[in-house]
Amino acid sequence: MMVLEMVGRRKNINVEVSQTSETYFPLWIYKHLDQSMNLNINEERTKEEKEITKKLIAVSLWCIQTNPLDQPPVAKVIEMLQGILQSLELPPR
Repeated sequence: MMVLEMVGRRKNINVEVSQTSETYFPLWIYKHLDQSMNLNINEERTKEEKEITKKLIAVSLWCIQTNPLDQPPVAKVIEMLQGILQSLELPPR
């Protein structure tokens, strides 16, 4: 969750929002993942840095799955981080 907060530059819960769908941060990440600018990914970063950021987001979303059976073991996390971005799938919401 900390990696997602760092990438999105916001905390997990924003008590000042009016819509409850905006209070759960992972849903906000899913919603804005395709819109890189809203995640601040396009700010003066190289292509490689943008890909690393997207990879960290995908792996982080896998690691915070509410069902423990959906969470990858550490060996799989390392494999995902060492692999290429295009081979990563996003977990279910």
